[in-house]
This record gives sequence, structure tokens and C-alpha cells, in this order.
Amino acid sequence: MKNLALVHRLSGIALALFLPLHFWALGQALGDEMQSGEAALESFLRWTDQPLVKFSEWTIVLLLSIHLCGGVRILMIEFFAWRNWQKTLAAVAAAAALAIGLAFALSSTAHAQAWPQKSVRFIVPFPPGGATDISARLIGQKLTELWGQSVVIENRGGAGGGVGAAEAARAAPDGYTLFFPSGSVMTANQHIYAKLSYDPEKDFVPVTNAVSGPQVLVVAANSPFKSVKELIDAAKAQPGKLTFGHAGIGSQTHLAAENFVNAAGVNAVQVPYKGEGPSLVGLVGGDTTFAVTNVAAAIGYIGSGRLRALGVTSKAAFAQLPGVPPIAQTLPGFENTGWFGIVAPAGTPKEIIQKVYQDTKKALESSDVKARLYVQGLAPVGNTPEEMGRAMKEETALWARVVRERKIKVE
Repeated sequence: MKNLALVHRLSGIALALFLPLHFWALGQALGDEMQSGEAALESFLRWTDQPLVKFSEWTIVLLLSIHLCGGVRILMIEFFAWRNWQKTLAAVAAAAALAIGLAFALSSTAHAQAWPQKSVRFIVPFPPGGATDISARLIGQKLTELWGQSVVIENRGGAGGGVGAAEAARAAPDGYTLFFPSGSVMTANQHIYAKLSYDPEKDFVPVTNAVSGPQVLVVAANSPFKSVKELIDAAKAQPGKLTFGHAGIGSQTHLAAENFVNAAGVNAVQVPYKGEGPSLVGLVGGDTTFAVTNVAAAIGYIGSGRLRALGVTSKAAFAQLPGVPPIAQTLPGFENTGWFGIVAPAGTPKEIIQKVYQDTKKALESSDVKARLYVQGLAPVGNTPEEMGRAMKEETALWARVVRERKIKVE
């Protein structure tokens, strides 16, 4: 009985130390003069998502359980709980505190289960018509069905994806603003732009690499070039005369073209546009000579006869473009693949990150989305946040070397 009473008292003392701190922090989060209503609640939920706070919350739950069990056991030993109203009151208080502690400990999880309660926006850092935009809209449409809330696509082009990235980085980390970039925005721009208005590593957390796909070397339908070799020979014969368009300096299509030019050993002039769509319009109109663009963006132009495909950047032939040979047949070993995925502003609750990942994976596994992606020359990926993070680190190191060797720089 003495040992039981000692445990009961010690757990009570520990609670006396933990609870005031916990509720003080709660008051700080909810009492901020700059926040009210939903914003205050989101602030508190983000606070509870910190590892140290979660440890504290579960410690409180454990102590409350010990304290409550000890108190109830003592009352049972004394045969009749109502003999001592003070002990009864203590047991009731412990039970109430336990319920409150459990509610706070589970608050983040419960919030994530309820998310989303309003529309979610995908910031796409390029204009409509490019592969990034096409991928975001296909996945966003399916997520709208799964969530029962609209996924709104907002195109914010400029600076090779930097304009949209900066806006997404400044967004509240509540899950209602997600960023849908192409790979280069997260792994190459930091090596190209001397002044970048966002930090890919510090401002964002990975969610999932949604889709990937090769690029295709294209020329206008009236171009004299009928093969990869003819284009390379012409570029070697006229150094600096041929031009290639792309979605912006540092964009996935820019880097793919730089890879091709480097592998071919030719000198061609790059022409940046404000997005992949506009660059293809320029190519169709004869403003540039060629482009190494994402299949998803070019396949409609190829199918309608406005562009001619000379080669794909995959090592093997690409089923969606029958008869178009791999560039590797002319340049042995050449390969280039693009990807498009979802990242979230740093500080977004882990539970929401997991939900977006799991639901995106579910969307990518649906037969209708797979079919629509296939038509666009895209393949579903849906890797975990951890896998995406590791892949981005590896790719960042790769592009650092390519950018240095090609001397691609924007001051």
C-alpha cells in the first residue's frame, strides 16, 4: 500500500510539473493577437507536431494513466470510494486530466484525418500546356474525387520555375498549398541562379515523385532535318547557327537540351521562353531550330503533324512514339529522363504529408489515371517522401556537375 501511494504521489508531482508548461504553451499558441479562429488552431496543431512536444504529450498521458490507476486502486483498497471525498475528487480530476491529455496527444492525427476541409491549390511553376501542368491537372482531378474537395491548379511561370517556387515557399504550411514542380526546379536551379528567392532544401519537404517520362528531340514539320544525325551534322557545319528553345533557364527542357548538345559536341544557341508550351509554339512557328522537350507536351503537336520527332531520350524505343528511334542509337549511352512531383512548404504536419502521399499513390494506381498518363508519355512513380528526398539529393549532385561543366549561370 505504501509503494502504491508513493507511485501515486510521484506521478502527481510529475504531472504538476508537466501540465502547467503544456497549457501555457497552448495559451501561447491560441492567444496570439495576430491569429484567430482557424489560423490559431492551425498554429497550435503545428506546435503539437514538434517531436519534443509529442514526447511531452505522451509522457503526460503515461503519467496520467499511472496516477489515475494508482488513485483508483487506493480507493478500492479502502473498500468504498465515497468514504473520503478528497480522494474521490482527486480520482475524478485525474480521469478528466487523462481525457484532456489524450485529446491533445491525438489532436494532430485527428486533424490530419479531417484534412482537407476546403479546396487545395497546386502551384505549378510554368504556364499551361507543358508537361508539369499536364501532370498536375491529371493527378489533381483524381485527388478532387478522393478528397471531396477541389484541387485548384495555379500557374505561376517565370525564372525557370523560381517565381512559383518562391510563392509556394511563402505559403502557410497547412497542407492547403502544395507545390507541383518539375525536377530541375528542386535540384538544378540552386546551381544556376546566383540569387534564388527560395531554398529547395530548407523551404520544402518532399511528398512524392508523381510521374516521370523521357524527352523527345523535335523540329518543325517543314524542317529539312529528318534524323538526329542530320541535325548534328548541320550543327557541326554551322557552329552557333542552330537554335533550341526551352521552358526557361534551368528548366528540365533546358537541361535536357544542354545534355544533348554536350553529348553531340556541337555549338547551338539556347532561346529561353516562359514555359514549355510557348517554346513549342515558337518552334512550330519557325523561331527556333529544335527542342528537346517532354513527350507529354509535344505528343499532341507530333500527332497533328506540326512537329517532327527525330529521337527520344530513353535508352529503348518509346511505345507512345512508334518509329521514333532512341537518340542513343546515334549518341551511344545518351539518356535523359524528367520527373514531376509534389512537395510541401516546410513545417507542414507529417500526418498531412503522409495523407497526400498515400492518396496520390492511390490516384496513380487507378486504371483511368494510368491510361491517361500513358497517352501523354508519362509513367506513374508514387515513391515515398523518404525515397523522393534521397533521389533529389542524388540528382542535385548530378546537376551541380553538369551546370559547372556547361557553365550555365544566371547572375
